[in-house]
Amino acid sequence: MAEDEEAPAAAAEDKPPRYEQTFPTLTEEEIGRLSRFGTPCQYKQGEMLFQAGRPAPGMFVLLKGHVAITQRDGLGNVTPVVEQGPGQFLAEVGQLSNRAALVDGRAEEDVEALLLTPEGLRAFLIAEADLGERIVRALILRRVGLLQSGFGSLVLIGDAGNADVMRLQNFLRRNGYPHHLVDPDTDMEARQILDRCPLTGEQLPLVICPDGTFLKNPGERDLARAMGMLGEPVSDEIYDVAIVGSGPAGLSAAVYGGSEGLSMIVLDCRSYGGQAGASARIENYFGFPTGITGHALVSRAFVQAQKFGIDMRIPVEIKSLDCDRPDGIFVLETEDGETIRARTVVVASGARYRRPKLEKLAELEGRGIWYWASPIEAQRIKDREVILVGGGNSAGQGAVFLCGHASKVRMMVRKPNLAASMSSYLIERIEAAPNIELMFETEITGLEGDRLTGLNEVSWRSKATGEARASISDVFLFIGAEPETDWLEGCGVALDPAGFVITDSRDSTEDARTPLPLESTVPGVFAIGDVRSGSVKRIGGAIGEGAQVVRSLHGFLAGQ
Repeated sequence: MAEDEEAPAAAAEDKPPRYEQTFPTLTEEEIGRLSRFGTPCQYKQGEMLFQAGRPAPGMFVLLKGHVAITQRDGLGNVTPVVEQGPGQFLAEVGQLSNRAALVDGRAEEDVEALLLTPEGLRAFLIAEADLGERIVRALILRRVGLLQSGFGSLVLIGDAGNADVMRLQNFLRRNGYPHHLVDPDTDMEARQILDRCPLTGEQLPLVICPDGTFLKNPGERDLARAMGMLGEPVSDEIYDVAIVGSGPAGLSAAVYGGSEGLSMIVLDCRSYGGQAGASARIENYFGFPTGITGHALVSRAFVQAQKFGIDMRIPVEIKSLDCDRPDGIFVLETEDGETIRARTVVVASGARYRRPKLEKLAELEGRGIWYWASPIEAQRIKDREVILVGGGNSAGQGAVFLCGHASKVRMMVRKPNLAASMSSYLIERIEAAPNIELMFETEITGLEGDRLTGLNEVSWRSKATGEARASISDVFLFIGAEPETDWLEGCGVALDPAGFVITDSRDSTEDARTPLPLESTVPGVFAIGDVRSGSVKRIGGAIGEGAQVVRSLHGFLAGQ
């Protein structure tokens, strides 16, 4: 009897951490609350409810039978995830926005279930806040589990140190997409694939999608399109608001606007979170006394926006904005030729990394020259000496993160001190790190290397010690940013001399109305966050402006 009593405890210990939160079992009463948002469906034994790489129909709530959840990659490898039964639900965060499934779901026996489409699921989450909170937490934990598993339906074949491998890994990681890298030098199956279809160095890495499709060193948009990350075209729809940029400001506007019923689309050319999403650790953001990574913070906002029905389109690059509005509608054109129409536009495109004028810089970007510091770069620089350039908060966060991996971080600052542009807690952390060497009034003067071999030598000039050089393979540049406003050219939105969007001002007498808060010189076009002239360039400020602009959007739309 004693042995029988101990068995359940032992079985519970075998379950992964937070299992009950990740795969909860709903009560009959809770299923009843869900039922009015779903429709009954049935599957025979062996049938697939959903497949990796294909759009999932929504969230299933199992009433009868069991479903095996597995991860399957393009190489045919299958890894069990979990088996779910009556009272449990099948979905992860992708089902909030009708994106492709990341796993397979196969009926192990005849199955009866309720199907909540993405629209039905979002309606339920709003209507049933307490139970909705449990479900959203489970959806997030499932995506986290897939990311942490070290296995994904998407396969990259290539060398971990290859610049294009790192480019794609950064893109997938920043967008929260599970994948795994296979090195052909150590994996026989990968080697055999490359032997059957020989590729040049520029065609690597080879990407294999869940359906077996091969992509040769794809661009980010081509990869996103193949993986079903972009969704269906939206040219026929007219949104209340189009937000260009999904950094903290854009995501904040999306969350607040979506929660108040505005139809919104968010567009970004890279990944959600902007530069904040690349921050290794933020320790001065309100409400997080132990700090939080930038990616963790913006990932929560990204899911939150989808919960409120925001149409997220990443990566989509905006080519131009047409402000003529003969029918009262703004028209945005993408680089792919698609048009997006909206009654108002929020410019939240932030800023791009500033590039110093150095010979060979462009040639060596992604081959030893970096503008962010993520775990991918940290693995590359382990026990090596690196250079970090910059004296602001982003530079400080990068230096503190990198010093935990590199043997030494030479931190080069153009000014004679840090205090003018960096938070005091970061200065104290940097001064306490034994392997960070502060080099004030120092600038890089030269780079040596090529696209094939990467960066191999750096020269610099110091006011204190003069000219010097060293064998360095990695330089991290955190020297500020320039506004992403090229796409506004010709639409009438006024910019300041540095290229940032001017708000709260009119430069003509055509519209006598006093500008709404955060409105640009073009009525109906607003600007928030780092791209706005006069913004404080802090995450908290950007989030505040995102919330504030929603009131102005309501005011403008009401006037129309």
